[in-house]
Amino acid sequence: MSNGQDYTKGFLLGALVGGAVGAAVALLTAPKSGKELRQDISTKSTEIYGKANSKWAETEKKIGHQVSTTVNEGRVKAQNIIDSAKKQANELLYAAESVLNEAKSKAGTAKESVQHKIEDVRTATKAGVETFKKEMSEAQN
Repeated sequence: MSNGQDYTKGFLLGALVGGAVGAAVALLTAPKSGKELRQDISTKSTEIYGKANSKWAETEKKIGHQVSTTVNEGRVKAQNIIDSAKKQANELLYAAESVLNEAKSKAGTAKESVQHKIEDVRTATKAGVETFKKEMSEAQN
């Protein structure tokens, strides 16, 4: 419970006890017969009980409303956090996909470049071998 609720509870309890004590003192000091006194005590205690129940119900309703409001606010905040986390996760996923696609593209380009260089080396090697064979053949003749 919060401090405000503790103070409200304490105030209500003090008011009820004070009212009961005041009513009891007033009844006991009044010059009445035993039967009238018992009747007055019964009536006053019923009134005090009714007021206490009314105040209790009112306080319970206020507290219930506050709890309901707090729970709803908590749900809204939790949903906002969840939505934010989902958004950030999606952004990270998109960024990761972009990096992966870029890496694939660069790898494909590098592969093509290496293949072209290998082909150039093959062509140069074949040309060198052909030239060597030709020169060897001419040297033998």
